[in-house]
Amino acid sequence: MIRLAVEQDVLQLVQLMRKLAVFEGYAQQFSITAADLQERGFSTRHSPEFIAWVAPGIDGTLQGYAVVYIIPFTFDLRPTVVLKELFVEESARGQRLGDELFAAVVAHARAITARLLRWQVLPNNEAAKRFYNQRGGQSDAAWESWSLDLDKINAIEK
Repeated sequence: MIRLAVEQDVLQLVQLMRKLAVFEGYAQQFSITAADLQERGFSTRHSPEFIAWVAPGIDGTLQGYAVVYIIPFTFDLRPTVVLKELFVEESARGQRLGDELFAAVVAHARAITARLLRWQVLPNNEAAKRFYNQRGGQSDAAWESWSLDLDKINAIEK
């Protein structure tokens, strides 16, 4: 049963995030700690910076998760939900946990009257592309994804 993540999930959530970092090839740069997640998602001092859903197994061990953040509005004054991460343990794949996590994200997007749900997929991750395509997702031909590494820019400017 998919549920919203709670503070007690933080340690397992970080472990799953680290596995995703290995899979996507940025494990060396991965620097998120349980304290970071607790502060950014579950602190009582400020609003959460993300929303996460988790997929616990029969024994309570987390088998997958999805993380989103919200862009409050764009041109149409409606929110955009950004799916930052969706990951299911390799041993738990084929049990429809990815479907259930994605459905929870879509339901949340609808509940807050979002118009768009956005995410990125690695160019060589054909399985993810099939997964999202089967659920109505499509590559956005109108926009390219761009970024600026401010750490590199700062080093150049010095």
